[in-house]
Amino acid sequence: MDLAFFRPLPDHEQPDAIEPLLLARSSWSDEQAHGVAVAGALGRAAEAVVRRQRPELVPTRVTVDLFTPTRMAPAWTTTEVVRESGRLMLVDVVLHQEAGPTARASTLWLRPSEDAPGETWSNPDRPEAPPLEVAPETDEPHVPFIHSGAGWSQDFREHQDAERKTYWNTAPSIVLGEPVTPFQAVAASADGTSLATNWGTAGVQHINADVTLTLARPPVGVTVGLRALDRVEHDGVAVSSCTVFDRHGTIGTTVVTSMSNTRRGIDMGGKRWEDDPRSEPGV
Repeated sequence: MDLAFFRPLPDHEQPDAIEPLLLARSSWSDEQAHGVAVAGALGRAAEAVVRRQRPELVPTRVTVDLFTPTRMAPAWTTTEVVRESGRLMLVDVVLHQEAGPTARASTLWLRPSEDAPGETWSNPDRPEAPPLEVAPETDEPHVPFIHSGAGWSQDFREHQDAERKTYWNTAPSIVLGEPVTPFQAVAASADGTSLATNWGTAGVQHINADVTLTLARPPVGVTVGLRALDRVEHDGVAVSSCTVFDRHGTIGTTVVTSMSNTRRGIDMGGKRWEDDPRSEPGV
């Protein structure tokens, strides 16, 4: 059985229409898709445009606005090249459903060149991937590994605490029958910033309004880590950031703006997943 967030709908009246699968279902509601799936679908659409027109460019920024729930129903994307020059391409994507648009993304792609001379400061606090004996290298999707005061494990019950968290995950396919690309994997995984930063002693009590991913380079492969970098909250509005990394080093950052949603908080300490995402859709 293949694992993916969506399946293609070739007979749908809208071109490139897709339908969410079980793996896309959100823990907030059985009727809506989670942000990881939505971000992945938007990133897939943007990447398709750039790969057709400017394959030499590399992704450097994705900002996703999650302004209304994406339902577990058919969806499709529209794209617009907002600006293109010799050194960059700016592509906007909108995700639509029957009731109207549900999310959008602005993506920036740049032409790589040589590093600038001289020395500049960089943060010496570098995240570390889980040991290979804990999380072997793989391209197969799996339940995320989490690191907190309890160390690395896939048992979410061990990590419902106020400790700094790190999230390590291998992304599934965005659309059934298509191999996930490194960019799609990191674009989707960026929504995991909320899990890494907003998960505390009472579970996850905040829902994302947006997520921004910045990249100095794409990941090597489709496994990505997010380590909590900072978090500030006032009057129910939280701004959180993570360092993005792979086994070869740090590759970028994420920033998420979220709102408290305590009436429908998710008690992660009561969840137990087997290491097979077909049994439970996860977060």
